[in-house]
Amino acid sequence: MPRSGLTRASVTEAGAALVDEIGFDQLSMGLLAERLGVKTPSLYKHVAGQADLAHAIAVLAMGEVTDAIRDATQGRAGRDALVAGAHAMRTFVREHPGRYAAGNAAQLLGPDDPLLPASERVMASWAAMLHGYQLPPEQEIHALRMLRSMLHGFGTLELAGSFQVDAPVDDSFTWIVDFVDHGLRALQA
Repeated sequence: MPRSGLTRASVTEAGAALVDEIGFDQLSMGLLAERLGVKTPSLYKHVAGQADLAHAIAVLAMGEVTDAIRDATQGRAGRDALVAGAHAMRTFVREHPGRYAAGNAAQLLGPDDPLLPASERVMASWAAMLHGYQLPPEQEIHALRMLRSMLHGFGTLELAGSFQVDAPVDDSFTWIVDFVDHGLRALQA
């Protein structure tokens, strides 16, 4: 019988909080069981194993980052949406590094995998950030890939402490977002 109060969702949430603290690479069922005050075998009533837990954390993270971007960009368009969405993404990566890493490490397990609609929602949130630029259809996928690469690259480099030059990192982020805005406006249909 599963422990009262533990569900797949609560185990996933606890796992997500744990990886944000210790890093995604350090996740173990034993550490999570200790955190929850249960024996490790008790977790297997809620998740099939560590891979299943990591996958569930990835799905959770994708939903959370989508919601963060949606909330930040709602009612905005063009540069305003780009700036708000970029900052929301950067904030999510900084505040939830383990979840973000889980989302990037996840692979689709099949056509019914909940990761698929979660990933599609993330792509839709990035597309919404770009919608106000009215890009030609043939340019949209390239713009989405550029935006994802820029946000991912900056976020992961910042997390790793790789920006060590004596210049404010916030200024660099603003400069990059402005540069992307100028480039996107140059592509407008």
